[in-house]
Amino acid sequence: MSRMSSFNTYSDKHNKMSVINFKPFKRQFEALEYLRDNKTTEILYWWWARWGKSYFWCAWIIINCFSMPWSTWLIWRNELKRLRHTTLETFFEVLRDFGINEKAYNYNAQDSTIKFVNWSVVYLVDLSYMPSDPNYDRLWSYWLTGDFIDEAQEIRFKAINTLKGRYSNLKGNGWKTTPKSLRTCNPAKNWIYNEFYKKWRDWTLEEYKAFVPSLVIDNPHISPEYIEQLKRADKVTVERLLNWNFEYDATPWKLYEYDKLSDMFSNPIHNWLKCITCDVARAWRDKAVIMVWNWFEVIDHQVYHISTITDLEMKIREFCQKYTIWMSNVLVDEDWVWGWLVDWLECKGFVNNSTPIDTRNKIEAKQHVTKSNYQNLKTQCYFELANYIQNNTINLKTLDQYKQEIMEELDIVCEVDIDKDSKKRIIKKEDIKEQLGRSPDFSDTIMMRMWYVLNDIEQEIDDIQVQIEYQNAVNDYLND
Repeated sequence: MSRMSSFNTYSDKHNKMSVINFKPFKRQFEALEYLRDNKTTEILYWWWARWGKSYFWCAWIIINCFSMPWSTWLIWRNELKRLRHTTLETFFEVLRDFGINEKAYNYNAQDSTIKFVNWSVVYLVDLSYMPSDPNYDRLWSYWLTGDFIDEAQEIRFKAINTLKGRYSNLKGNGWKTTPKSLRTCNPAKNWIYNEFYKKWRDWTLEEYKAFVPSLVIDNPHISPEYIEQLKRADKVTVERLLNWNFEYDATPWKLYEYDKLSDMFSNPIHNWLKCITCDVARAWRDKAVIMVWNWFEVIDHQVYHISTITDLEMKIREFCQKYTIWMSNVLVDEDWVWGWLVDWLECKGFVNNSTPIDTRNKIEAKQHVTKSNYQNLKTQCYFELANYIQNNTINLKTLDQYKQEIMEELDIVCEVDIDKDSKKRIIKKEDIKEQLGRSPDFSDTIMMRMWYVLNDIEQEIDDIQVQIEYQNAVNDYLND
């Protein structure tokens, strides 16, 4: 099939129809085919600088506006200012290339609209999160033929879901169309990873969705010098831009390296302390996760999608009996109503927002060595976990079936407000849930294992074990 696409469109000369010829390159043509069919409604186009992304979607919007009178389109980005300074400039460039002069459209900067002579309209919308409008109710005033989202990885998943209610199978003056949403993105470990890339990679992407990865070499207009410069770049840049590895993330303040997260499912095994950590469900919406640890290896687990306090109590008691674990080595998240479970089990309780543990020894305390400055206990544990993951200490082989979920949850954890002179903080759980579309129950359960480290439980067990081994050696000597 030829990649030359011709469209009848309005010409301002003598009010007659003329032809726009648009020749997309291979990956653009693939995306264009999804935009033309009758079943695909959501298309994610993975791009990077100099991929030809902006020119492509501008051409698509402009052609549709002229081909479908009275149609309504939305162009949105996280910040309207950036949209005007970058995206809009390309839009006007494509109009000029198509030979369409300013008589055929009117740009109103105050209303952020572009209206064409055939009554089609393009709205430019700022989709940044507003505390006064957490549910994006401002989007309900639109009735759309289609939309384009620039830098989709910056947009909250809540906004995406809200906009889905603003489409329908629309008819116009001589045309009928299936609603289309074209989105471009950089690689990111948030909803675009879970909703598109992961499903595309695993061959489970829904029929109404399409994912089109576009490498730098897919652009025939790219210069060889630019590609050679990329080859000499850092590992993350090479992996993501040249080797097509979506898994790598360039965020410098992440707590965990991706390779080290993957190693957790094959690290060596050590035996010593046995304990249990349990993260419980909130209002019966999230998962409840129980993990049984042998030193830093998870040897057993239970995941509940729906659970009661009684379910958790009985399972924890079962694990304690099976693996000979003292109740003092059981740690349960006791935020909210789940403090009852701690009382019933008479085990240890973990309060996320409690004061961090003072890890100084007696000498350091007397010398007034500054304590580690964390926002709360949960933050302290996540930072401590980074050390153990980095040193290949954690082993999660028995959780291999949940490997992808665990890595997604931990990979998104990063330090925030690093430029401020304040306590160390990590990304809020609400923001993680917004990006992932679920609660990070696995990572919280793993994080709680660090409570034993920070409380020197390992050292106490070490001392007891040394005493036992010494006494056994003495007995063996006397018996001989």
